[in-house]
Amino acid sequence: GHIVRNWKVRWFVLLQDKLLYYKIEGGKKEPHPKGRILLDGCTITCPCLEYENRPLLIKLKTKTNTDYFLECCSREERDSWALDITGAIHAGHPVQVQELHKMKNSFKLLENISLHHIVEKMCDNGTGIKLTRNLEQGNRYKETFTGSALVDWLISHSFAVSRLEAVTLASMLMEENFIKPVGARSTEAMRYSDLSEQFLDDSTALYMFAENSNKNISSKEELQFNIAELSGTIVKQGFLVKQGHKRKNWKVRKFVLRADPAFLHYYDPTKEENRPVGGFSLRGCLISALEDNGVPAGVKGNVQGNLFKIITKNDIHYYIQASSKAERTQWIEAIKPLT
Repeated sequence: GHIVRNWKVRWFVLLQDKLLYYKIEGGKKEPHPKGRILLDGCTITCPCLEYENRPLLIKLKTKTNTDYFLECCSREERDSWALDITGAIHAGHPVQVQELHKMKNSFKLLENISLHHIVEKMCDNGTGIKLTRNLEQGNRYKETFTGSALVDWLISHSFAVSRLEAVTLASMLMEENFIKPVGARSTEAMRYSDLSEQFLDDSTALYMFAENSNKNISSKEELQFNIAELSGTIVKQGFLVKQGHKRKNWKVRKFVLRADPAFLHYYDPTKEENRPVGGFSLRGCLISALEDNGVPAGVKGNVQGNLFKIITKNDIHYYIQASSKAERTQWIEAIKPLT
C-alpha cells in the first residue's frame, strides 16, 4: 500500500501499456480496477531484495519515481511475471525480449554435453577461456574474463551458433553458479536490469569462475570436485526458512535441490554473490516432518509450524520451515528419493 504500508492480495491484469489491479471480495475480483501502474518509462528490479523476509518481490519504479512492490507466490511465478512485464515495458521494441523468452524455453544443450563439461573446457590451460587481470573504477580483479570474450569462446568452440544463443548459455552458467559477475558493470546488470540484459555481451563487463571468488583453489582436482557438486540437474528450488547452527535464529534462504550428484544447497538472497552459503550431500541423510503441536527439541525462537528436519550422515541436524504443509510435503517427497 502507498499510504498504509501493509500487504494486500490483489488480482493483476497485464495489458500492453499498463498493469491493472483489482480488489478481491468473496473470492472474486471486483468489476472495476482499484488502481493501475503505467508501464511507459518504468524500470523493473527482479529479484528485489529490499525486504529481507520477502524474497519473491518485483519492484516497479514509474517515470514519476513511484515505487510499487509486488510479491509473488513462487520463484517461477515471479520470474514469469517479470519477463512478461519487461516485454510490455519494451513494447516499442519487444523483439529482443520475445526472442530471449523463446530461447530460454527452447534452448537445449547438445546431447551428452552438460554445463559441467563446458566449464571443464573453459578451465583447460590450452584451449580454455583466457583469464586476465582487469582494472575497473580503480579496482583490480585477477583471473577474470569479459562477457564478450565468453560469448566469442562459446561460439568458437561450437557450444552456441549465435551471440543470442551464447548469451542464453552464459546466463545459464551464471544462474547455476558456475560463473559470477565482478565489478560494478556486470554486478549492477545482475541486480537491476531486466531478464534480457543480466548477462552482458560487453567488453567492459567482467566475470570470473565462482570457485575463484572467495578462496584459492589448491589443485585442479579440488576445482573439479567443487564444480561437480553444483553440476547436478536441478530437481526443485524455492525459498524456505532455515534455523542457524550457531545463533539459532531463522532466516530466509533460497534452497536448490540437485540430483546426480545429490546435494541440497542454500543461498542468502540478500547477498550479491551468486554462490551458496552452505550445502551438504544427501547420500545417507534422514528426512522427516515435525509435528506442529509444541516446539521440538533443538528448535529455538518463533516457529510458525510446517517444520521438517534433515539429519546428515555426519549427524548434523538441519531444521527447515516451509510456508505450508503442502510445500513441506513437496520438499520431503523431492528429497527422499535422493537420500
